[in-house]
Amino acid sequence: MSARLALDALAVGYRGRRVCDGITLAVGAGEVLCLLGPNGGGKTTLFKTVLGLLAPLAGTISVDGAPTVGWGARRRARALGYVPQSGSAQFGFTIAEMVLMGRTAHLGPFAAPARADRRIADDALETLGIAHLAARDWLRVSGGERQLALIARALAQQPAILILDEPTASLDFGNQLRVLDQVRGLAGRGLAVVMSTHHPEQAFACADRVAMLHDGRLLAVGPPAAVITPAAMRTVYGVDVEVLPVGEHGRMRVCVPRAAPHDGSRPRS
Repeated sequence: MSARLALDALAVGYRGRRVCDGITLAVGAGEVLCLLGPNGGGKTTLFKTVLGLLAPLAGTISVDGAPTVGWGARRRARALGYVPQSGSAQFGFTIAEMVLMGRTAHLGPFAAPARADRRIADDALETLGIAHLAARDWLRVSGGERQLALIARALAQQPAILILDEPTASLDFGNQLRVLDQVRGLAGRGLAVVMSTHHPEQAFACADRVAMLHDGRLLAVGPPAAVITPAAMRTVYGVDVEVLPVGEHGRMRVCVPRAAPHDGSRPRS
């Protein structure tokens, strides 16, 4: 599998402080890589570095074999689509207008979107199953619909690589599943997808491989069943869990605490 995105001995962080070091990863077209790790473990910092918002402290980032050092914002935006944890815009745009903003990377400084750009944005809305929301106010749709619109906006950029930072954060259970289903579908269209999450079950649901961060380094990289183990969960999160197969043929797995959390008190009878 040829790598669309490759990180080689990458160190990320801020001046005077390395957050992650020695990160070597490759993600191919049609693959979903899920990044797991604790709060403050460096997932978002790693994403910001890949996106060019932070300079790497060491190592290289390559897209389709080309190092990204020296790339301008427009070239990066054409290669890398980004979906943040949630949409924070407080302006009265419609969903269609928000998605159309994804075409900015392909327009000149003073150019307006052409018919072809609107068609690409419409196609992105169709792909995410939210074309019926096109005329709705961005501020008047549900959190799940808003998150799907952010993914559609990134898709309208026509990137080779899609990076999603906790795309199901703050969503209810149903909307989490809908977003994960769309993530898997986008990989099926040939995109290389990298997503972070705090829910190991989501990696079992949609990821081909998992990369687990611990103390700023990669603890393990591989298929979800090989990486998400009781020992790894204890090391990374400090909790004792069982990883149990569920569903048809046990293809899905869930992480279940070995003991119920308690504060020493008991309910009164």
